[in-house]
Amino acid sequence: MKDITDLFSQSYTPFKALVFYQNEKDDLYVESYDMDALGKPINAHPLSQRESKALSESLLSKQENSSDFLCSTGLLSDQVLYVDRSIDGYAIWYTPEMKSHLIFKSDLGISDGEAYLPPLLWKASKSGLSLWALANNDRPIMESTLYQAPFFNLSTDGRVCMGNVNINFSLNVDIDSFISQWQKLYFGSAFSHLLQDISPVKGNIVQLWQQQIGTENPFPKKQLKRFPKLLKDII
Repeated sequence: MKDITDLFSQSYTPFKALVFYQNEKDDLYVESYDMDALGKPINAHPLSQRESKALSESLLSKQENSSDFLCSTGLLSDQVLYVDRSIDGYAIWYTPEMKSHLIFKSDLGISDGEAYLPPLLWKASKSGLSLWALANNDRPIMESTLYQAPFFNLSTDGRVCMGNVNINFSLNVDIDSFISQWQKLYFGSAFSHLLQDISPVKGNIVQLWQQQIGTENPFPKKQLKRFPKLLKDII
């Protein structure tokens, strides 16, 4: 038989072996072995916390990288700007001016209802969302100026406080479903308060939405506050 070993571009050598022991009560004990230069197990010892952590991170990384997280089931929408499919991956997309139904806590004194929103820039991972406003409906570029999103429950860096909203995305969620679910979660939760009592708009944000809800008025972009970073700075 012909030796084809040299045709392989990578070689793998054993460096660690794990032996799992089990008793009659199904209790498990794991012993770790280092490997010598000849590939023989040496230095037997109980699996340490450091080794357990390294193994767990390795398995998690392989699981997530082999998933379909943020894959596309077809052509990418023009609204998708950036996709990072790594372990802590995220997507960035934008929405042009649109009308949406907004929900407010009763103590704000703002009626629930539909209103026009400015163009928005979204950045979301499996566990969190950040949101900004844009100056126009053009597809953003790296140098696009960002503005603070004119909503409640937002920190000054754009992060959204989702409160007790249940956020649970599958490792196999595709990019279109991911975007749709995040927007549904966001507009399906109630706006309740200003974080750190800092208004994200020029003027009174309560009065702003009182005047916008239930009207056909476009969002007054002159009320937007400029954000100190550009789109390229949040990628």
